[in-house]
Amino acid sequence: MKKIALVFACLLAGGMACAQSHWVGTWGTAPQLVENNNNPPSPGLGNNSLRQIVQVSIGGERVRLKLTNEFSAGATQIKAVELAIAKTAGSSSEIDESSTVSLTFNGQAGVTMPAKGKAVSDPVDFKIGPRENVAITIHYGSASSTSVSGHPGSRTTSYLKSGNTTNFSNATKTDHWYSILALEVEAPEEAGAVAILGNSITDGRGSTTNQQNRWADVLSRRLLANEQTSQVGVLNMGIGGNCVLGGGLGPTGSSRYQRDLLGQEGVKWIILFEAVNDLGGAQNGVQTAKRIIDVYKQIIREAHEKGIYVFGATITPFKGSGYYSTDHEKGRSTINQWIRSTKMLDGVIDFDEAVRNPQDLEAMQSKFLFENDWLHLNAQGYETMGGCIDLNLFTKTDPVSDAEDEEEPYDNDALWIEAENLPTEKSGTAFQVVEDAMASKGKYLETVEQTIPAPTDSTHILAAHFTASKADTYYIYARVLCPTWDDDSYFVSVDGALNSNFVNGLQTASWEWKEIYHGNLQAGQHTLYIGGREDGACLDKLCITTNPEAPSGMGGNSTPTAITELSANNSSTVSIEHYSLSGIRLTTPPTTGMYIEVRRADDGSISRKVVRGK
Repeated sequence: MKKIALVFACLLAGGMACAQSHWVGTWGTAPQLVENNNNPPSPGLGNNSLRQIVQVSIGGERVRLKLTNEFSAGATQIKAVELAIAKTAGSSSEIDESSTVSLTFNGQAGVTMPAKGKAVSDPVDFKIGPRENVAITIHYGSASSTSVSGHPGSRTTSYLKSGNTTNFSNATKTDHWYSILALEVEAPEEAGAVAILGNSITDGRGSTTNQQNRWADVLSRRLLANEQTSQVGVLNMGIGGNCVLGGGLGPTGSSRYQRDLLGQEGVKWIILFEAVNDLGGAQNGVQTAKRIIDVYKQIIREAHEKGIYVFGATITPFKGSGYYSTDHEKGRSTINQWIRSTKMLDGVIDFDEAVRNPQDLEAMQSKFLFENDWLHLNAQGYETMGGCIDLNLFTKTDPVSDAEDEEEPYDNDALWIEAENLPTEKSGTAFQVVEDAMASKGKYLETVEQTIPAPTDSTHILAAHFTASKADTYYIYARVLCPTWDDDSYFVSVDGALNSNFVNGLQTASWEWKEIYHGNLQAGQHTLYIGGREDGACLDKLCITTNPEAPSGMGGNSTPTAITELSANNSSTVSIEHYSLSGIRLTTPPTTGMYIEVRRADDGSISRKVVRGK
């Protein structure tokens, strides 16, 4: 009976206090050990006061503050902390004095955080509206200014003043945050937060100081303005210079995701948008990309176990920056292709498509450039990024994906071309067909005449006419056997004369796929020209794909041939091979007609027909 009475008393006396509160992050930042050049300026933190401004996402009437000392070598003493509504987003230290509330920590005015420690304030009544600016004033006791936990890329001005004061006129200004980690609100059960793993592009390099116009801010405002998503908080966990795997600034994405993503209060969604710094310093772009994808998969699995949706954001272009190389671009394409095709993710945010240059898909549009570094975006670019996100992603009610990535076909849209089926523009003897059981379909083409400089007569040129289904970056791989250094090259061009365009260094002692071209192609018809350069080079098969990774083995089945349009005058011969197209339209001579011979690339069968003009 006593137990029943005690429980009943709790229900009556405690009311809602016995129910578990639902806390949601409305603002947060990813901490790190602050670099020397970003440490607090004079007079330093110790025994002084610091006012920092943050702009929240969702509003609430009851809040709590989290502080961090995670990366500091010694203890940090906090004597007191106040919250107030700030009058600006950081351009001044002014506050609404009447809104000021003092925080407590386990009922005490202050708290001492040990090295590598954290602190959480007691909940306090403090009404804040959506996207309202909050001033956090910290009065420090003993604290280091050389071993500090903080966030250098605040894009927001903080105010540092000597002594224990609330008067920040003539304060020292610094555009960094120190000690603060998260601000949380008590919210309805349906409220939740999206946490974003990112680097400087998410952190906001290129945005405007004190204007809160990072792409995450743009997303937050859109979410709040939409009735169905008005209870979604946004937590920007970007760190400038951060990497997923190793190196860079701050703890790696692979080491911090449990804290910065899964450990956030009320998180219901995650956006993964890192990797550009990893790729920029990669020794092998594709291998680095695969390791990043493995980390992403692990994050997805752990998030799904907690019922959290995970969205992948494609990596934005960086051609023109110091990070760019053809190898690094392959890595970017590998990650983006996986994001767009994997079944593990619950949604895709295509930043790449939103900001890239339609005429050069490996570079961003010049109007979005920040300081012409071809890597970071300006405020207009961030507006575009935040504006391209489908808000319906945050209204999903279906279960999170439980799919695992399976071994998928290399590329369902790849075009596979048997070299021995390629015609020259005219009949010629520069290539010969050779039988080999190790070659695809048992045959390959060997170059039998050396041609330097580039051939101009079509007897030495192979031509593959093909159709690009969409504007994209295309890679052309050749399965080759080039035993020595003086038989390992071809002239290669797409839609233009061969001139001096040649691919060298294809030497391999066994059949192997080698890249012979990559570039941006618009949707529509194109022609690949391959000229024999050195005799003894052996060409088995071609692959035209948007996959930056080379095929393996003998590749896929060759693509059936279909002639799309053919016309001829009296006494002339036209030879054309076209891949991945269907339908035939013929223009025949009005008197003599046309003799048609069609050879299929997939099975080598030949059909012949005479068509008379009318």
